[in-house]
Amino acid sequence: MTTEAVSKVGYAHSKVAMKKKSGYRGRCRRRNHDRYAPDNKTVPMALQRLFLSCKDVFRGPGTVPAPSHVQMLCSILDDMKPEDVGLSSKLQLLSAKDAMKGTPIVTSTTIYKCQNFSLCLFFLPPTAVIPLHNHPGMTVFSKLLLGTMHIKSYDWVDPVDANDSAAPTKPRLAKLIADSDFTAPCNTSVLYPTTGGNIHEFTAITTCAVLDVLGPPYSKDDGRDCSYYKELPLPAVPSKRNKTTCYRLKTTSFKPPRVALSEVLPIKPTDFVHADGENQEAKEDDGGESCRWLEEIGVPENSHMDEIEYLGPQIIE
Repeated sequence: MTTEAVSKVGYAHSKVAMKKKSGYRGRCRRRNHDRYAPDNKTVPMALQRLFLSCKDVFRGPGTVPAPSHVQMLCSILDDMKPEDVGLSSKLQLLSAKDAMKGTPIVTSTTIYKCQNFSLCLFFLPPTAVIPLHNHPGMTVFSKLLLGTMHIKSYDWVDPVDANDSAAPTKPRLAKLIADSDFTAPCNTSVLYPTTGGNIHEFTAITTCAVLDVLGPPYSKDDGRDCSYYKELPLPAVPSKRNKTTCYRLKTTSFKPPRVALSEVLPIKPTDFVHADGENQEAKEDDGGESCRWLEEIGVPENSHMDEIEYLGPQIIE
């Protein structure tokens, strides 16, 4: 991130607090650029409304917002603009010189965090990736403030095994929920503990900025650590409608990609809930597969993030 870009988003002076996020287990690097305080720290009404609404909605771990609360938070987030969190609509996160240095680095900052919820910003230069990861026991609202981003997301086909710790690295069948490009301004996306694409990956097509509301936030001590996954191929099995559908394999062991399909049980694609409250079936690409095996992996190299102190508009508690 260039010095000019950082000054535009309003993140502070030469003393930048760097720390490792408790939930997102990527390494954080120190930034040595000089930073400048924003000209106007008056808290925007939208940001303050978001904070107060989150305090009312997220009352503790295990809280899944009611549909009316989901609508309320989405309504606030849908109307939010980059300027509400101290960003410039002309934000440039990566200079041409920086782009030649290797893997683009994602930058993050925390606007507010308590045990019930957190408000975070993520800045992605072009081609940067937040790799496939989960949100255990969490409800997450994501608002794309700037740029164009590709989002791929999954839910477990059999969510009852979500807390099975006997074999955490054993591949599990997951259903594709989203695999599309999104361009700001666009509606807020919502994921839930077991639906809505709880396991997702972000890939920046252009410079992007994303505002996330996590309720509750990651906490390793409370069993909400961040896990990463890689995709494994699933052999396609055509259904009567000449579409690929999900199948639960009755096997005692997993040996991809040569999986025995001698005994399978078809699974009807699971409905998921959009922010508008409508149930919609996950769409399949023509000729594509709607399911994948996901295998838990260690922390990927491209999960490393820089974290900077938030000195934009301050919330009034």
